Amino acid sequence: MTGDSQTTVDQAPQLSPEEVARYQFHGQDVGRLLDQRESERGDHTFLVWEPKDGQSRRWTYAEFAEETRQVAAGLAARGVGIGDAVLIHAGNCPEAVVAWYAVARLGGIAVTTNTRSVAAELDYFIEHSGAIGVITQPQFASVLREVESDLGWVVVTDDDSGEPPAADEVDSGFDSFDSLRGDPTAVPELEPDPLRPVGILFTSGTTSKPKAVVHTHGNVLWAAKVNPTNIDFQPDDTYLCYLPFFHVNTQGWAIWTVLGVGGTVVLQPKFSASRFWDVIAAHSVTHISLIPFVFKAIGGEPIPEHTVRVGVFGLIMPVLEDWLGMRVLASYGMTELVTHCVRSSPNESYPDMAMGRVAPGYEMMIFNHETGRPAEVGEMGELWIRGVRGISVFLEYLNNPEANEKMFSEDGWCRTGDVVRLEEGGHIFYCDRDKDALKVGGENVSAREVEDACRTVAGIDDIAVVAKSHEMLDMVPVAFVVRNAMADPEEQMAEAIIEACKGILSDFKVPRAVYFLDELPTAELGKVSKKDLRDLADTFDPV
Repeated sequence: MTGDSQTTVDQAPQLSPEEVARYQFHGQDVGRLLDQRESERGDHTFLVWEPKDGQSRRWTYAEFAEETRQVAAGLAARGVGIGDAVLIHAGNCPEAVVAWYAVARLGGIAVTTNTRSVAAELDYFIEHSGAIGVITQPQFASVLREVESDLGWVVVTDDDSGEPPAADEVDSGFDSFDSLRGDPTAVPELEPDPLRPVGILFTSGTTSKPKAVVHTHGNVLWAAKVNPTNIDFQPDDTYLCYLPFFHVNTQGWAIWTVLGVGGTVVLQPKFSASRFWDVIAAHSVTHISLIPFVFKAIGGEPIPEHTVRVGVFGLIMPVLEDWLGMRVLASYGMTELVTHCVRSSPNESYPDMAMGRVAPGYEMMIFNHETGRPAEVGEMGELWIRGVRGISVFLEYLNNPEANEKMFSEDGWCRTGDVVRLEEGGHIFYCDRDKDALKVGGENVSAREVEDACRTVAGIDDIAVVAKSHEMLDMVPVAFVVRNAMADPEEQMAEAIIEACKGILSDFKVPRAVYFLDELPTAELGKVSKKDLRDLADTFDPV
């Protein structure tokens, strides 16, 4: 072979970023990961279902893999194939988990949606994702009948996360989930593509509509590879999940971690303070996710002896470790960033309230917008994270070029919108979040989306939705309104605004109160000062 026809290392061909990204998990996908766990850990328990009544059920890796094949066969018979989206609108339940991985086996896209959504929101999710079918529960059958979109087909589980369906929902008129079960040998072969979309999670920010975050097979494989090391999760460990499956914490941070080493996940319908320690004891739980709500819920009783080794939280807080009797590891991320992109290491020490350091596989910058330069020690700035699109960070916002342009810089940085401070030794401290984004009991809420819903009521001259402090939920939305000459009386208008929001928004997005002002306070450049409004909101009675 001559030198002209031979490719040497120094003469490597030019490769696109997509080619390089795919190569990182060449020949792999989610279905093959399940099959690998079935082969290597087939008799080990993968999933434990702990419903409210305490009648738990277990799936080994072999049993779970086989059930996903059965459901994949039924989905294929209903026309689900590569690139087809299936809406999973259900509370935490084993059927939702099985369905998600069954869709993945077919190259489809599982779209998991917030169960507090109303019909108008579901219409948006269905139309935006192009979903061709829906998997749901009896308790949501009525809201799906209100949806105007073409649903294609709908299947309904037998119960509501372990609870019997209400009398008026026993016969929903839709097919049963069991109708999806088919011949597992009939599942078509799938050529692996790590950059193929596998899931969509809708997340709210400062835009008027939730954005569809697209995760790929490569994202799942990446999380399965790095997560266990991030949080010291071993093959015989157990992760307790009580946060919603339609959030990245349970779906990605927990379950993808478990799959990475062949461990066990215990799934509850929702958090239960009364059963918290009992479930941990029953299954020798070693890992949990911690949020402020959990602290408030369990804070009234002494902490018993337990098996939990690691609690995953947002900050380094030794006081929590002393109180809870477990190692608290800091982990920061977003739905878009797939997993713990900034985290503490079990083998290092950090200052109190620090976030840890950037995780392997990611790059970090703190950008000071005032100076136009990277932040120096002691300065605050926006946290930027860079990874590989479709592998360590999400692929894209579906059908939303404006949002993609706002998120991604030209050289691949993700603008998180979170303000942090750099200190000596590379330690990072969380400072603030874009205040147009509210977090209500762990749910992200777009102030803009709520304001747009309020504006459907006549008589509003100006409006601003801000967060008001709340004892249990940390914050809740409230609205400040400037009325015009056509407005109804204040009390009547406030009721109309809240009722209008209830008709088109999930309940946690609905303003808890409406306050009236002659004008909204302004800050620099004439913008509404939401800081002043937040301070004012907290002077009013609790809601």
